[in-house]
Amino acid sequence: MDSITRKGHLGLPPPSALQKPDPISLLQEGISLLFSRWNGLQLAVRNKWGGHDSLQKSHQLAADILSWFSQSTGPVHVEDVENFLHESLLLCFNTDIEDGSIEVVAEQLMMMHEEYLNRSY
Repeated sequence: MDSITRKGHLGLPPPSALQKPDPISLLQEGISLLFSRWNGLQLAVRNKWGGHDSLQKSHQLAADILSWFSQSTGPVHVEDVENFLHESLLLCFNTDIEDGSIEVVAEQLMMMHEEYLNRSY
């Protein structure tokens, strides 16, 4: 009987313990997952095109996008995201990706940002 009182009915946590995921955590997880699947970025990291700290640079890129999206007060445009990704890859990894993946990643990031905004309000 004591375990039912602590855990709630059927051994599940009480409803107050079942909270919605934090929108910023979901956004962070989505960005990390997207970047981990982006072949161009992962190629740059594996081959250390950004130097010995290429992995840290890719994590910083994800953190910069997260910060930008979570702190934006105005609209974010896909072209701005594309330009940011292009410039970051050029400056941090000395690479120019021209396979169309920057545009695809930017579009996916925009969808994540929109979902974040919908969950935040």
